[in-house]
Amino acid sequence: MTTPSIRVRKPHRATPLPTRLPALLAIFLAFSAAIATAEDKPSVVRVNVTNQSWDFTRPWGKRQPSTRRAIGAVIAGPRVLVAAALVQNATYLEFEVPEGGRKVPAQIEFVDYECNLAILKTDDADFLKDIPPLAIADAKTTDELSVLQLEDNGRVLITKGPLTTAQTSPYPVDGIFLVYRMTVQIQTRDSSFTLPVAKDGKLAGVLMSYNAQNNDATLIPAEVIRHFLKDAADGKYDGFPRAGYAFSPTRDPALRNYAKIPKDITGGIYITEVRAGGPSAKAGLKRGDVLIGVDDFAVDQDGNYTDPVHGKISIGHHTGSHKFAGETVKLHILRDGAKQTLEATLDHKAPGAYVSDPYIVDRAPRFVILGGLILQELSRQWLREYTAGDQGRRTPDRLAYYDRYQDELFEKGPKKIVFLTRILPTPETVGYEEISNIVVKKINGVELQSLDDVAKAIEKPVNGFHEIDFAEDPNRIYLDAARTAEIERLVQARYRIPTMKRLE
Repeated sequence: MTTPSIRVRKPHRATPLPTRLPALLAIFLAFSAAIATAEDKPSVVRVNVTNQSWDFTRPWGKRQPSTRRAIGAVIAGPRVLVAAALVQNATYLEFEVPEGGRKVPAQIEFVDYECNLAILKTDDADFLKDIPPLAIADAKTTDELSVLQLEDNGRVLITKGPLTTAQTSPYPVDGIFLVYRMTVQIQTRDSSFTLPVAKDGKLAGVLMSYNAQNNDATLIPAEVIRHFLKDAADGKYDGFPRAGYAFSPTRDPALRNYAKIPKDITGGIYITEVRAGGPSAKAGLKRGDVLIGVDDFAVDQDGNYTDPVHGKISIGHHTGSHKFAGETVKLHILRDGAKQTLEATLDHKAPGAYVSDPYIVDRAPRFVILGGLILQELSRQWLREYTAGDQGRRTPDRLAYYDRYQDELFEKGPKKIVFLTRILPTPETVGYEEISNIVVKKINGVELQSLDDVAKAIEKPVNGFHEIDFAEDPNRIYLDAARTAEIERLVQARYRIPTMKRLE
């Protein structure tokens, strides 16, 4: 008789918890990675910048340097897209990988301070090659967007919120472009100067500003980004075009009657200003015309049209963001009640081509010091910094007026408005110390078209004196020409001024 074998089951022994923790952690991390979407792993790098701007009130010197950290979106190239405000007056740029801290020097390839966008690159060919570039995605109101930030350990922090509004609005430096506004509660991070904003794993915008009190984020939208990238694609950047006119709404019935707008036309805007030499002026648009349509779009009483994506929005979005420099638009107008169609070729006017530059960035202000008199050229940048440097200081009315109406006031010149910003005290300027911020018309009878004319003007003193004529009181002051060079040496040593002029 065979005795059956008996299997004895050994009791199960549980693995102690401390021993299981590493395995559980590995499973959790693997699970987290498995459920992550493309949006959770965006193509981004840190961007570190050192900035140092010029001091427009002391034009020979610079302000203290500062540093900024941001997150840039990797785009095709491979390159990195950021808000231009990040790299304004940059003296050093570098990229940093989110994890590991590897850094490489970077450079600006294209920058447009008007649309507030910049493309950055690096000479290190290996740094970005394995990072997939982000595609561009349009967004519309009610879409949910994701603001992308980075934790200190390199992990992505995503904050979601709805896109609430798409409208045109002034940008920080100059110009009016489309903006997205979204409601989102963004956490404070040291790298939050500029942030990519995604939709379904694609780039929908770049954070331009954020108000923490009402959780309102303002974004540079996909349409503006796409225009910027397309313009730069051929290696020659032209800038966003402008039609070159200003207008008034026509809601006032009296204005509509005055402009001879027929009863059957419900829209139209009244042209109040046409930039001399601009696209609209060349096309024949005149002050007093009524613009009722652009291309195939009707213009309403407030200057809006119906955009296929965003609905009612300013007509400037069509001419500025949907068109490129060199392209044409049809301007449908009323002149004395009769319909006409004009064709305008759009262009972009460079900031240096204005009588008063709308902005001066990445370049030093021009100036000449003549016997203690600091002469500069008027710019909107100077006006901004004059008031920013002293909260109680008010913008000089006449200079602000010249800047605002420069196209009308200086149609025939000068090229630049030369003005006396202040006078450094010297033995030869006693009694003149309070004179400041007034336009200089002539020196020794030579009319100044720009600071370039100063050197020629001082070559011929009048009876041994330099005669400086102003546009307002005190009208004229005198400097002893023989002592001017001596006084300038004294000024340079006393105030530690490295150079007495900069004209490049």
